[in-house]
Amino acid sequence: MSGGVPTKPTSVRRVLRGPRPETVPLLVGRACALVGLLDIAAGVFPRFRHSRMHALAEVLPGAFGPFAAALSLSAGVLLLLLAHGLKRRKRRAWRAAVALLPLGAVAQFTYRHSLAGVLISLALLLPLLRHRDQFAALPDPRSRWRALANFVLMGAGSLVLGLVVVNAHPHRMVGDPSLADRLTHVLYGLFGVEGPVGYRGNTSWTVAFSLGALGLLTAITTIYLAFRPEHPAARLTEDDETRLRALLARHGGRDSLGHFALRRDKAVVFSPSGKAAVTYRVVSGVMLASGDPIGDVEAWPGAIERFMDEARAHSWTPAVMGCSETGGEVWTRETGLDALELGDEAVVDVADFSLAGRAMRNVRQMVKRIERAGYETRVRRVADLGDAELDRVRRAADGWRGTDTERGFSMALGRVGDPSDGDCLIATAHKQEAEPGEYGDLKAILHFVPWGTDGVSLDLMRRDRSADPGMNELLIVAALQAAPKLGIARVSLNFAMFRAALARGEKIGAGPVLRAWRGLLVFLSRWFQIESLYKFNAKFRPRWEPRFVVYRASADLPRIGFAAMQAEGFVTLAPPLPRFLRRRTTARRPCTHRVVEQDARAA
Repeated sequence: MSGGVPTKPTSVRRVLRGPRPETVPLLVGRACALVGLLDIAAGVFPRFRHSRMHALAEVLPGAFGPFAAALSLSAGVLLLLLAHGLKRRKRRAWRAAVALLPLGAVAQFTYRHSLAGVLISLALLLPLLRHRDQFAALPDPRSRWRALANFVLMGAGSLVLGLVVVNAHPHRMVGDPSLADRLTHVLYGLFGVEGPVGYRGNTSWTVAFSLGALGLLTAITTIYLAFRPEHPAARLTEDDETRLRALLARHGGRDSLGHFALRRDKAVVFSPSGKAAVTYRVVSGVMLASGDPIGDVEAWPGAIERFMDEARAHSWTPAVMGCSETGGEVWTRETGLDALELGDEAVVDVADFSLAGRAMRNVRQMVKRIERAGYETRVRRVADLGDAELDRVRRAADGWRGTDTERGFSMALGRVGDPSDGDCLIATAHKQEAEPGEYGDLKAILHFVPWGTDGVSLDLMRRDRSADPGMNELLIVAALQAAPKLGIARVSLNFAMFRAALARGEKIGAGPVLRAWRGLLVFLSRWFQIESLYKFNAKFRPRWEPRFVVYRASADLPRIGFAAMQAEGFVTLAPPLPRFLRRRTTARRPCTHRVVEQDARAA
C-alpha cells in the first residue's frame, strides 16, 4: 500500500509482464521441441473418435485425413530440427517456425481433432511474433559435410519413425507380417513405393503418405543443405594480414602467442581506431579467440567490443583460449565474462639456461649421446635457407606429421617456410655418415615464430620416426645455445595444461581431492599429451606463465572444450572434402563491422 493506492505483488506483475525478452529464444526453443513431439505423435497415432470432432471430419475429402497425418508428421520433425536454431536466435529458424506452426495446428485438428494441440501451437506462435526482434542472428559458416550428416541422421531417424508408423495401427493390419516385412515396407514407403504390409480402410493411405513424407523430407533437407547459398568460413585476407603484421611490429613483444594470430584460417575484428585486433575461428557455434588481443593495450577494449558484437550478431558462444593474466583481466572487466586458469606456458630465459648442474643431468647426457651417434644441428632464420633446402624442410614437415589432420590452433602457425615469415627460426638435425633417405640427411625439425624482437615461440616439432630418441631435446638445446648470436633472449616452449594440478598433486601432503584430480589427468594422458608435455617442458627448468580460458557461463565450458579440441585437431567431425566436391573459392563474407570500416576509410 502506497499513498492509499493498492499495488500488485511483484510476482504477479512479473507473471503478467511475461518472460524477459532475452530469455524468450531459450524458452521458445524448448517449447518448439515439445510442439514438434506433439505434432509427430498426432501424425503417427490414430485419431481420436470424439463425436463432434469426428462428425466435422466426415465432411472433409477422404484423402485429406491421410494427407493431414503426413503434414503433421513432417511439421513435427522440422520443428524438432529448428528448436536448436531458435535457441541460438537464428533468423531463418524463426521464419521457418512461424510458417510451420499454423500448418502443424491445422494438421493436428484435422487428423486427431485435438484442440489442445492446436492451442499449444498457436500459443507458441504468439511469443515468436511478439519477440521477433530477438531472432536476428546471422548464419554460421557452412560445409557440404552438413548435407551428408543430415542425410545419414535423417535417414536413420526416418527409418525408426517409419517403423513406429507402420506398427501404430495393429488392429487394421492384414495378417501378422514379420519384422522383415515391416522393415521392407518402411524402406519401400520412404521411396514412395507400396510395400508388403497391407491395411484395411484408409489406413494404408495414411501409412503410405506418412512414409512418403519422411522420405521426401530427408531428400529435400539434404538437397537444400548441399546447394543452399554459401556462407564460407572467414579467412584472413592480405589486407588483414598486413595490418596485423604492423601491429605485431609495434606490440608483438607483449604476448608470445601474438604471431600465431597470422594463421590464415582465422578471421579478425579490429578496434575502431585500428590500433588493436582480435583474431578468432568459429567452431561448432563457438567464437574461439586465442591468446591476448593484438596491438596497443589501451585499444584492446574497442577490439573486444567488436568481438562481442560479432558473437551477438551470429549468436555464437564467445570464448578465449590461452590468454595471459593481463588479457584475462581485460576480457573479464570489459565483457563480464569469467576466467579459469587452464595451464601454464613454459618460458626459458636464455641468459639463465645452462646444461651444467644435477638438475640438467638427464638432458645433458641425452644430448651428448645423440651427438656421439653422429648428429649435428643447424639453427637459422627462414630467410637464410635456400629455396631447395626450404622445400625439403616443408616436405619433411608434412611427411613426418603423425596424422592427416594438421593439429594446433592457439600455438601453431599452420605453415612452414612461407616467404612472409622470414624472421621465423628453423632448427634442424642431420645424421652424418648415413645413407641419405627421402629427405637427405635431415632427421628432425623445430620451427619457432617471432616473439617481438628478442624472443621466439615454439611452433612445431617434427622428426623422422626412424631417428634416435631425443631429437626434440637436442634441437631445443641447440636453439637455446644459438639464441644469443641471433639476438634472442627468451624462448617459449609448449603449453602444459593443468600443470599446477600435476605438480602439486605429486607432492607430499597433497589432499585426496588433488590426488584424485591428478590421477584423472594422468589417466587422460593416455589419449592426450597432458602429463608428457608437462614433464618434457620441466626438463629445461623454465619459468611458468599462467594461461586462462575466458567463458560466458559454466554451462558453456563443455561446449567450449569440445570446440577447442576440434580447433586443435584432436577431434575431427568432418575430414576435408575431396577436391572435386569442394566449392570454388568465393569472396569472404565480411564481418558485421567490415562494411562500416570500409566506408569510413573511403570517406
